[in-house]
Formats: sequence, C-alpha cells, structure tokens
Amino acid sequence: MNREAETQGLPDQAVPEDPHGAIGMSRFRRTLAWHVARRPGGLIALAIQYGHMRTVLDTRTTSGYASRSRRGLHRVLDVETALAAAETTVRLRDRAAAGEKISGPAARRALTAAGHAPRFEGRLVPKTFARKATKFLARDGVVLYDNPDAFLICAFKHDNALCEPAPGATAPRQYACTPGCGNTVRTDTHARQLRRRAEEIDQLAARAPGPVAKRLRANADRLRETADTHDATAQSIEALT
Repeated sequence: MNREAETQGLPDQAVPEDPHGAIGMSRFRRTLAWHVARRPGGLIALAIQYGHMRTVLDTRTTSGYASRSRRGLHRVLDVETALAAAETTVRLRDRAAAGEKISGPAARRALTAAGHAPRFEGRLVPKTFARKATKFLARDGVVLYDNPDAFLICAFKHDNALCEPAPGATAPRQYACTPGCGNTVRTDTHARQLRRRAEEIDQLAARAPGPVAKRLRANADRLRETADTHDATAQSIEALT
C-alpha cells in the first residue's frame, strides 16, 4: 500500500510505522468478523470462515467440539452477536424517538430493553468483553435480534419462540422465523420495507408463467397484509411505555 501511495504521489495516505509491529492479516481478524457477521446469514458464514460449522445460531451448542477444533471461535461469535444485538437495540430506540410507531406482541418488552441499553459509540473490544457478551446474550427476553429477511426484530424469549430453538439456546433460529411468534417487533420502517418488497415481487410476477405468478402474487399480498396489520395496531413509544 505504501508503495502504491508513493507511486501515485500521495504520501499523506501512507501507513505510518506501527509501534506494535508489522500489520498483517491476523491483525484484521476482528475487522473481518464484524463485516461477515452483519451480512444475512453472517454468523454461519463467520463460523465457516473461522474453521468450524455451527448448525444452530447458539453460541453454546457444540462447545466441546469447538474448543478442540478452533480455540476462541465461540468467543468471536458471542462478541459479534452481542454487538449486532446492541446495534439493533439502538436503532429501535432511535426510530421510536424519531416518532415511528411500533407493533407486535413483544413491542413493549423490546422498548423496555432498548430504554435500559447503553449506546455503543465504538471502542476497543478487550479479551474480557467476550465474557460480558456471553452474559449479555443469556438475558432471556431482552436481547433484540434484527431479522431483515423477515422484516422484523426478534425480542428473543426462548419459551415464546416458534422457531423451535434448541434447549438452552440464547438466540433465535432466524432462518426459521415463523409468523405469529410472540417475540415479534415491527416498526414503521419494517412496514415500508414489506410494501417495497411486495412491489418487487409484483414485478417478478408480471414476467412469470401463470402458476408461478399466482404464487408470487399471493406472497406479495401476504406481505401487504402484514404491513396493514402493523399500521392498524402500531403504537407510539409514549403509548407503549
């Protein structure tokens, strides 16, 4: 990079000497983990990237095998899961404060959790944070998980979950999200996303064969019905708290 900066006549963009030694790929481990974990299905991809496939999104499952296979993997997953959940909590709080209404059986519980959660402004993540992350994820009922594929937030409470999480799981099976779950939370933003997705499906249906088009339109109608339900039942933060 420094050679390229010199070649292009951009000496101010050169990387200075680092007091901790040479900058190698191993030092970007957490940076890579952050970007992978925040993609759809990212925790599974992160597990694959770091050398161990975890079949359910629960950091305690197969812990014995993981500790032999790749030391520290579960700590990485716990930390990234906790940070992603904290970001989801802050987004919910900001949307509610901006005037967005919220619906879903877990709306009041989610807002209570968001009101007591600290704002993450960015800082170093020391080794001791992994233990705190594990403790944070074990707070059943108050940890918020974003599920962009289902256009909702899951205020995960094990006993309410319809996704059939494993015994002792501290996170939902987001790929198995089920309508009608008691952990569901939606905002006005989710309702807009539902309608936008319904329009995209309608465009696909217009170019699809008859039977396929029918199924697509039915799917689009379900998305609009979900958005309509939100609009009819959503409440402001003042009403919910």
